[in-house]
Amino acid sequence: MSEAGQSAGAHAPAADALPRIGPNAIIRVAEVLGSRPDDAERVFAAAGLCHHLASPPEQMVDERDVIALQQALRRTLGMDAARAVSFDAGLRTGDYLLAHRIPRPAQRVLRLLPPGPASRMLLKAVGRHAWTFSGSGAFSFVPRSLLHRRPVQVRIDGCPICRGSHAEVPVCDFYTGAFERLFRTLVSRRTQVREVQCQAQGADACVFEMRW
Repeated sequence: MSEAGQSAGAHAPAADALPRIGPNAIIRVAEVLGSRPDDAERVFAAAGLCHHLASPPEQMVDERDVIALQQALRRTLGMDAARAVSFDAGLRTGDYLLAHRIPRPAQRVLRLLPPGPASRMLLKAVGRHAWTFSGSGAFSFVPRSLLHRRPVQVRIDGCPICRGSHAEVPVCDFYTGAFERLFRTLVSRRTQVREVQCQAQGADACVFEMRW
């Protein structure tokens, strides 16, 4: 699963390359704020990203732009509103991936499988392209265990969505929204996604749980 317009066999950039993230992390936030142009201008100006608002990026962006935009959302709109915008942007990113990046035959196969195997296949595909949404962060996952009733867990070390931020609540709602859309569409309509650990709260990594 790549949101960068790469082919199915895309490889991560060289280790010394500038960490980048797919443009959805910018475009979908602007899209959510589209009905509130004053807020959009304030947020993007606070992030120093007015050029992205005027001309939406078509290629991978510097991960620092994504970090700055998320920080500006929280500073400018307040925590609750910022989280709602970020979550909606994540949902829309999931919609984009389903429409343009995950092949239809693969989607049909996933929908036919039981949720456990489907989730493993989906997350393996996500992991192959994790660099397109986690930048310099590290993505990993633990599959569901029926024996111990353990939910699926996704872990992002060095998560860019909350990097440099401190909060009393988890703030990586962009990822929560994207995972929710993908899992509810391809794994189980009953999927609930929750960020159970967040580096903004002092955790060593951001951890998301998927239950159905």
